[in-house]
Amino acid sequence: MARFEGSSLQGTATTTVDASNTAESMKSGSLAVFSTPSMVALMEQAACAAIASALTEGETSVGTAVNISHLAPTPVGCSITATAVSVAGTEREITFEVTASDSSGQKIGEGTHKRVVVKVDRFMQKANEKLQPPQ
Repeated sequence: MARFEGSSLQGTATTTVDASNTAESMKSGSLAVFSTPSMVALMEQAACAAIASALTEGETSVGTAVNISHLAPTPVGCSITATAVSVAGTEREITFEVTASDSSGQKIGEGTHKRVVVKVDRFMQKANEKLQPPQ
């Protein structure tokens, strides 16, 4: 069986809507409501929390895909909780169903998110090679 096949991982992440994570401040809109980029980031944080205990020394996970719907606005002052639950996996990739709800109890977002397990050193070496001048 592949490493994440049949795994049952779950994680959460919480934030409060403030001036730093509104659509207006993120430049993703003009209103003082929780921004879609902030919701996606919170969902990724929940997925990171879910997978953290399954990683070994020198590993991390990177996001590779998101398919998210932002369903309802949430004003400044409300709290948001995102939840990620694993629904599929292979040796290195895991897919999560993600949701976000606000402190009124309303679901404000849902979708799927994929992450891939990578070796930190190898990944950073490859990324940093982009800083080298062409030969």
